Amino acid sequence: MRKIKKLQLHEIVAQEIIDYIRKSGLQKGDKLPHIEEIVQLLGVSRTSIREALRSLEAMDFVKIQNGKGIYVEDPSSYRFSMKIDIEDEKTFMIQACQVRRALEGLAVELATEHASEEQIRLMHQFLDEIRNHEEVIEITTVADRNFHKTIYEASGNLVLQGIILSLSSFFEKFWAQAPLGQERLFEDTFPFHPTIAQAIADRDKVKAISTFHQLMDAIELAILKVPVQGERKLSL
Repeated sequence: MRKIKKLQLHEIVAQEIIDYIRKSGLQKGDKLPHIEEIVQLLGVSRTSIREALRSLEAMDFVKIQNGKGIYVEDPSSYRFSMKIDIEDEKTFMIQACQVRRALEGLAVELATEHASEEQIRLMHQFLDEIRNHEEVIEITTVADRNFHKTIYEASGNLVLQGIILSLSSFFEKFWAQAPLGQERLFEDTFPFHPTIAQAIADRDKVKAISTFHQLMDAIELAILKVPVQGERKLSL
């Protein structure tokens, strides 16, 4: 058996804020309590609150407006609230890949038809950030997330975009915690990204889709190749 990674305090705080938003029925544009009030409610430091809010803002749960307050940004991000009990990480990750392959594959296909020049420029910009900061995992993780998010937006399908982003937020708290104990499990899959971006720019649907499936094949293979070191039950 191996040790189960403990959640950091700001991750627990972030989940408490999400639960508050859900239970209160807050919608886009609704204002959250002031940081000082959240500090009193949760009994944690301002630093932990700010870290939690930054992570929630990165996932589009909230929007922080300096001098004005904290507002709900995208309530759809938590509408897909579910509880899943999975006996081992590999099973969870392979099943997540199956869902991602279906949904993001469609987004890639639609992006070849609808992506704007600005969205294509952003894709290449995020890829440059990954290349220029390849040793800084915090930067590359955010840039990679933004790259894929731009593809979802470029699909032009708001329903599909909302579903993918909601599920992405749901899986985020697991994927961000060094799955299978590997900090850089999917590092070797980066070369597929520029090819996908260029295929979208060239409106080459066949190449974009085939390269995306090669990317997913590589991700699943990386998961399967990690030696089994014991099982743990995941409850998300």
